[in-house]
Amino acid sequence: MTTTFTHKNIFLIGSFSLLTKILFVAFIAQAGMAKASPAPESFADLADELLPTVVNISSTQKIEEEDGMQRRSPFGNRPGMPQFPEGHPFNDFFDDFFGRQFPMQPQQRQFRRDPISSLGSGFVVDKENGLIITNNHVIDGADEIKITLHDDTILPAKVIGTDDKTDIALLKADLKGEKVNVAKFGDSDIMRVGDWVIAIGNPFGLGGTVTAGIISARQRDINSGPYDDYIQTDASINRGNSGGPMFNMNGEVIGINTAIFSPTGGSVGIGFAIPSVLAEPVIDQLNKYGRTKRGWLGVKIQDVTEDIADSLGLAKPAGALVAEVTPTGPAEKAGIEAGDIILAFDNKPVREMRNLPRIVAETDIDKDVTVIVWRNGKRVTLKANIGELEKAEDEGLLAAHGGNRLDGMNGKDETSMGTEIPQLGLFLNGLNDALREEFNIGDDVNGLVVMDVDVNADAVKKGIDVGDVIVAVNQRSVKDIDTIKTMIENTKRDAVLLQVNRQGRIQFVAVKLQTPNDATE
Repeated sequence: MTTTFTHKNIFLIGSFSLLTKILFVAFIAQAGMAKASPAPESFADLADELLPTVVNISSTQKIEEEDGMQRRSPFGNRPGMPQFPEGHPFNDFFDDFFGRQFPMQPQQRQFRRDPISSLGSGFVVDKENGLIITNNHVIDGADEIKITLHDDTILPAKVIGTDDKTDIALLKADLKGEKVNVAKFGDSDIMRVGDWVIAIGNPFGLGGTVTAGIISARQRDINSGPYDDYIQTDASINRGNSGGPMFNMNGEVIGINTAIFSPTGGSVGIGFAIPSVLAEPVIDQLNKYGRTKRGWLGVKIQDVTEDIADSLGLAKPAGALVAEVTPTGPAEKAGIEAGDIILAFDNKPVREMRNLPRIVAETDIDKDVTVIVWRNGKRVTLKANIGELEKAEDEGLLAAHGGNRLDGMNGKDETSMGTEIPQLGLFLNGLNDALREEFNIGDDVNGLVVMDVDVNADAVKKGIDVGDVIVAVNQRSVKDIDTIKTMIENTKRDAVLLQVNRQGRIQFVAVKLQTPNDATE
């Protein structure tokens, strides 16, 4: 509601009593202000209710033997240090956070039981069945796990299931008769930037600790996994908070505290939590099956840039561009092709590339779904039967292509540069045995190999390099120079979409065309 002040308003105020004036002005001022939730006077009542839902998690782990001695884990016996597997994505965030490698020492077995040596946090979601949620990296590699309740009761726990892709673990302990409260999940999707949140955990092994802050950002991608969709907060999160809950002001869990970014080793107000809407389906599967059972489509995808959208006649960047289709996978059986842009999946819009993996993963296995793709300037509707991601992984269907990136001409001279395509700024040559051997190109790859590039061409800016193979132009295969020349001459757009094979990896690149006069002589 907006109130407009006029000279008439002000004049009328002058004839009112003093009290009436004050009340009237207060009403006018309030009516003109945007409504916002006030800051809470205290978090004490919430803290009293929520602290008994949170547990401290500690573990026993054997130290690996090396030449009769034992080398400690980088985080092995330091207070409050979580355990990360080798190559874990969070290591990049925690290199400074957790310090240097410890020296070798005689073999020993230590149980981190006291608060000082705690590994992390968790929270109770089912008292009757004794279910507790934490991060996978908190208990990864543990031989024995124990939890400490809010009243300092210590209980053994076992792992029901883990998921390293979302860094979630489900534990079980006998909680019957114990003084614990059960945490309820809320809807993280309705949370807004600026909303108040509470984080509870066991930072630095001090015991149950409550911190408060606001949601600083949503849908953060920190390159830790395929389903990154983190809530960012400025609520203090430190060592030992991992696996603890993030609550909204209704006392509902809307996130699992998982990571921080810190150049100093302490909280700098940049913490990350797994949103509840992503965590709940994973937890349900771990509880039912002891593992995840995600949907699988069988495609490799990439972002749709403005140039790619323009080259394919799409009004604006949207969807996920299919770079490769897994042979015999659900996508291939459904008729999805490399170069298609997936705009909708199972009646859910795919607004950007990063949306699709999560949508597919949360789809029931063996379900028939509708897939809408953009192909040849129009929408095409297809039907796909969803497979199981974990089964595809076990069968080796998701193995990445190998190969090394080429950085130069490998000694080729200018007399063998191939044919120049000036509009692309590329010198191309048909494939033969000698070129396949020189550039390590498989017999199953067909197209034109890049022999040289014009340093001023858009192709260079887009990463096209010597040794790349141009497989298709505007989603049509090319096998000889005459074909690509005809395609370029007949295009009516300012850019073309190149399908590029680089050492077995397929990528789509939109390249702006240049006139022959623009090309390097």
